Amino acid sequence: MLNRSIIEDVFFEALSCGGDFCEVFMEDNFSTEIATLGGNIERGMSGRDFGIGIRVFKGLSSVYGYTNDLSKENLINITRRITKSFKGDKKDFVLNFDKAIDPVNHPYVNLPSKVDLSKKMEFTKRAYQAGMDYDGKITQMTVNYLDQEQNVLIANTEGVYIEDTRVRTRMLIIAAAEHNGQIETGYIGPGALMGTEFYDKISIEDYAREAARNAKTMAMADYCPAGNMPVVVDNGFGGLMFHEACGHSLEASSVAKGLSIFSNRIGEKIASEVVTLVDDGSITNSWGSLGVDDEGMKTQKNILIEGGILKGYMIDKLNARRMNMAPTASGRRQNYRFAPTSRMTNTYIDNGASTKEEIIGNTEKGLFAKYLSAGSVNSATGDFNFSLSEAYLIENGKITKPVKGATLIGNGNKILQDVDMVGNNLEIGQGYCYAGSGALFIGAGQPTIRVKTMTVGGREE
Repeated sequence: MLNRSIIEDVFFEALSCGGDFCEVFMEDNFSTEIATLGGNIERGMSGRDFGIGIRVFKGLSSVYGYTNDLSKENLINITRRITKSFKGDKKDFVLNFDKAIDPVNHPYVNLPSKVDLSKKMEFTKRAYQAGMDYDGKITQMTVNYLDQEQNVLIANTEGVYIEDTRVRTRMLIIAAAEHNGQIETGYIGPGALMGTEFYDKISIEDYAREAARNAKTMAMADYCPAGNMPVVVDNGFGGLMFHEACGHSLEASSVAKGLSIFSNRIGEKIASEVVTLVDDGSITNSWGSLGVDDEGMKTQKNILIEGGILKGYMIDKLNARRMNMAPTASGRRQNYRFAPTSRMTNTYIDNGASTKEEIIGNTEKGLFAKYLSAGSVNSATGDFNFSLSEAYLIENGKITKPVKGATLIGNGNKILQDVDMVGNNLEIGQGYCYAGSGALFIGAGQPTIRVKTMTVGGREE
């Protein structure tokens, strides 16, 4: 993608200006997005984004620049400009791109760029029709299709020279239902790190019907009562709660600065003994996976919490220096315009010993959170809040009537300690995460879990 001799020249320039490490990240990205409403195209976009980012370290300092002009003269000039504040002797080094890296393989068959637009439209129309046919209360279906082919080259002065191809596709399905003048929506968004063969492996129609069922159920639901109560969170994208509530607080971007509630607590018991939290960017074809991270390190399974004990953090290369710890293949960025930092990939609570039925049956009265829709957290304090897109009351050990307007309010440090039952039905959902290095594809998951008490926002009875 870029002549090695030019990369070498960039590296020599960076180190001659006082830097002690240099990295280039080159990206050639193809993407398509089709937004449909009522079965018709509302917006369509296909594009190519191409450029290179150059990052230089000196000790614990880092500078970054980017461009889409790949001429040697421009790249050398940018390197000189971003390192002009560095002082120090020139570094003598021998450059060999000989660091052995074998990326995790995420196979794909059908490159989206080779698939006709008409075929992609067919996918959206199938989802639209299945959702509209579900029930007469469904008034509208919004179906968005997207795909991406991201080709990257990562090289650095530690001997890394690696290319990685990330092929993704996803469909976002939103159903609207009306009952007695009340409109509610249901949402689902299946996706994977693979080509359009993904749509041969799933039933688009089943997903559309699930979004429609969610919308209809909530349109007919009463409002959720407020108060403190046990909360059972269903498997799958319910893991977003732990992604937000504690995942961000385990990223080195906050830990290294001492801004996280979990800073300097390796080896401490920070959660219930039934909680094991993992971040794994190597899961084959999973939405949040990569062959290598955006710093060129082969992705891996990182155990963050094991049996309630804090075992590690998600660490990028710069923060590894600051923390005097090894990086964990957690350096990520949206594209070449962003310097990488520590970010999640596929983050999940691992399987426990209970069944979903046992967890529900052992809950006399509480709330069953089937789908979470959105949330936020203050990583310094761990305080979070989430809205639920589908929830039910639990009464006498059984799931009873649906309720809407529910929110979950709590603290990440406390919720980890208050998980008292973990199911054995792990699933990982697909989503996006927005933070310092841009918007990223992430997986978030868990088995069914129970939190013995949480503050539930709703309407006072």
